[in-house]
Amino acid sequence: MRLATGKVVQGRVELIGDFLDEGTVVTVAVPDEESFQLDAESEAALLQSVEEADRGELVPAEEVLRKLDEQR
Repeated sequence: MRLATGKVVQGRVELIGDFLDEGTVVTVAVPDEESFQLDAESEAALLQSVEEADRGELVPAEEVLRKLDEQR
């Protein structure tokens, strides 16, 4: 998975600085009223986490919830 930034110009999404192969299917997440931008370090950490998840390196939800419950 890659992240690409773009903006809408005349009803079309134009990517900024990142090109995809012709015919690539993309998903566009449109922020609600509240929006945010990631700095380069945060974006790198997010992409690393996505790569780990893609490899199956996950923590089961039950374990996360158990640990949270133990911290109370």
